[in-house]
Amino acid sequence: MLLLWAAGPAGAAAQGRLDAQYEATLAGVPIGRGTWAIEIGDDTYAAAAQGGTAGLLKAFAQGSGTGASQGRIVNGALVANAYQASTTTGRKSEQIHITLSNGNVKESGIEPEPPVDPDRVPVTDAHKRGVFDPMTASLLRVPGNGELMTPEACHAGTAVFDGRMRYDLKLDFKRMENVKTEKGYRGPAIVCAIYFTPIAGYIPDRPVIKYLTTARNIEIAFVPIAGTRILVPFRMVIPTPFGTGMLEATSFVTQTLPPHVAKTQ
Repeated sequence: MLLLWAAGPAGAAAQGRLDAQYEATLAGVPIGRGTWAIEIGDDTYAAAAQGGTAGLLKAFAQGSGTGASQGRIVNGALVANAYQASTTTGRKSEQIHITLSNGNVKESGIEPEPPVDPDRVPVTDAHKRGVFDPMTASLLRVPGNGELMTPEACHAGTAVFDGRMRYDLKLDFKRMENVKTEKGYRGPAIVCAIYFTPIAGYIPDRPVIKYLTTARNIEIAFVPIAGTRILVPFRMVIPTPFGTGMLEATSFVTQTLPPHVAKTQ
């Protein structure tokens, strides 16, 4: 589960790029690896991620996935145009696509089309207004021109539609700390608590939904993309009945881009 708060008052235009690698562990055991590339231009942005099972988990279940989001930057805020995601587990694969306009879902679909479940809370047209896709919802924008790494950055919330489910995410400040990778970023991180509220498109009796809804100890550490006012997850920690789950950057290379280098026609 990724999250991004990309709206807010206008700020100075800035451009930067991130190339990061992540490792997922459960109770300290590696279970997955992935990459994430983000480019923030002067009037457009793009993000793409891919990953798969690794370590012990790969011996039992092969899995992989990709995701991508593209959009415009309007008065400093990220406004998504399109989101695509695909997952493959064993012999099964699924593709999700979402087209957006000014925060409203214009069209979306899942292939192959999932069976109808009468227990699933229906998603209405109203649920698809004023939302972010899950990848754009993974970038935390700090509005204004003041200090970037402050507790106020965690005072945020957003509405997310992932093609199947509509949910709200809320952040609260927990602490500041220093983080580092073997390659790339070394510096301060803002650690936020995150709270999940399902709205529609979910099955209430699912154990994972019940767990995430009541969980009060999930946290995310955010660090900046150089040259921008965008913070991205460096580490996410989710305690589970099977041990602590963690997704953490092992490489985090970020750089400021010269003006207009990311601009597209």
